[in-house]
Amino acid sequence: MLIGVHSPKFVHEADHAAVAAAVERYDVDHPVLDDPDLATWAAYTARAWPTLVVVDPEGYVVAQLSGEGHAHGLETLIDGLVREHDAKGTLRRGDAPFVPAAHEVTALRFPGKAVALPDGAFLVSDTGHHSLIVVEPDLTTVRLRIGDGRRGLVDGSPAIARFSEPQGLCWLPSEIATAVGYDIVVADTVNHALRGLRVADWSLTTVAGSGHPRLTALDGGTYPASEIELSSPWDVEWLPSQRAVIVAMAGTHQLAAFDPVTSKVALFAGTGHEGLVDGPLDAAWFAQSSGLAVDGERLWVADSETSSIRYVDADAVSTAVGQGLFTFGHRDGDAAQALLQHPLGVTALPDGSVAIADTYNGAIRRYEPSARTVSTIATGLAQPTDAVVAGDYLIVVESAAHRLTAIGLAARYLDVEQREYATRRTPIDVSADGDFALRVAFSPPAGQHFDDRDGPASRLSVDASPPGLLTTGAGIGPSLERTLVFARDVPTGVLHVTIRAATCDDADEHAACHIHQQDWGLPVKVTPSGVDHLDLMLRGLADTS
Repeated sequence: MLIGVHSPKFVHEADHAAVAAAVERYDVDHPVLDDPDLATWAAYTARAWPTLVVVDPEGYVVAQLSGEGHAHGLETLIDGLVREHDAKGTLRRGDAPFVPAAHEVTALRFPGKAVALPDGAFLVSDTGHHSLIVVEPDLTTVRLRIGDGRRGLVDGSPAIARFSEPQGLCWLPSEIATAVGYDIVVADTVNHALRGLRVADWSLTTVAGSGHPRLTALDGGTYPASEIELSSPWDVEWLPSQRAVIVAMAGTHQLAAFDPVTSKVALFAGTGHEGLVDGPLDAAWFAQSSGLAVDGERLWVADSETSSIRYVDADAVSTAVGQGLFTFGHRDGDAAQALLQHPLGVTALPDGSVAIADTYNGAIRRYEPSARTVSTIATGLAQPTDAVVAGDYLIVVESAAHRLTAIGLAARYLDVEQREYATRRTPIDVSADGDFALRVAFSPPAGQHFDDRDGPASRLSVDASPPGLLTTGAGIGPSLERTLVFARDVPTGVLHVTIRAATCDDADEHAACHIHQQDWGLPVKVTPSGVDHLDLMLRGLADTS
């Protein structure tokens, strides 16, 4: 039996109604334990999302795994446990008593993003229905549905096309659209693909992405669009200076550039590390970037996991609003002190300011670049994820309310309660004296071996923010163990650890190969009485002998 445990990072995620909405949003059909105080998280010593724990029929923990790439190993492990406990007579078969709740039928279901059409209507990614819809200017009447509503990766006419949780949408310049034969690019998020939509007949074509998720960071090469693996493309925006569609790849914390004319994809910005680090494009860190907007040559980025708004000017990334992975809230005023909570959308406004879909605060915020201030223009919204300018109004996608809502751009700023939060995760007290041992546990699943054909089979990357947190040990290497030394004069920070391991099946021919990967962002506090080691689990098995 599969049981999910929801252990929140953000305050909004600790709201039980938000948990219930998320279960509905993602069609979760197994029971989910709400763990708002992280009690279950602590009981199982989890340090990362996701953490997987396998419990046998006798109640013993037999495996703990973190990150992605474990499907084949889990299947092998569970098959073995079924055989073992069938033989022992300890396996109880039968249906689970849990029955998922029925969903309300609505025209829109957890919509994600929207763009305006020339006749005043709106094209909306109807994410929960795995389709796109054209909504009339009244924001209610559905003119057309593109997609048959079933999850899939199928090109063609509106009646047969299929998506999997589509999100971002962007228009191509007319001359580019004429050259390539489609007008709008769609971020088909869970298909890990980009789709091209031709407005003349609303037909769909896959223009980038193999349909398989990318598990490793995109490097500096250029790739054929039809062959590249993308990673949860969440939003798309045409950037004139690059003559390319910028793609927010939330899965690898990077921005990619898709050239529709040459049908090539290249890295635009981001190392693949998760965090809030500004600087040159190839050195910046992002964290699940989920919203994009362009104002002239400036690219705005809603960086959801760092609760920040970033921007790209020329060859550098800067932060306009935001404090990092573990600080968030609702605070207006000077941008250096202002706080957001998991924003998913950003919109360039006609006056040069920027509207922010401050999703977990249920608000629309406004950033004024000239004054570097943040204000609130609307609250009480149900998880706003995007907004579109339409005359004197901002058309807001209220995802959790399954609707579009119009807000006047001339609305007065609100006087709201100022709130600041920090993550509920307790920092790890680490020793300020001498060497600190970092160890990552991983062993290949049964029937697999390490794959070292292209070099070392494992790759451990360690960084910190601020960078001065570590005096020794940052960098990349093949060993699963690393000696670190923390700086005495930096009291707190975040330790960023990324591990990747490659394995292949033991079969003599046609062996499948696998990538196992996890990123940890670990809040730490440097103290003389702290621990001198940290053990992380990519894949660990209990000794059941």
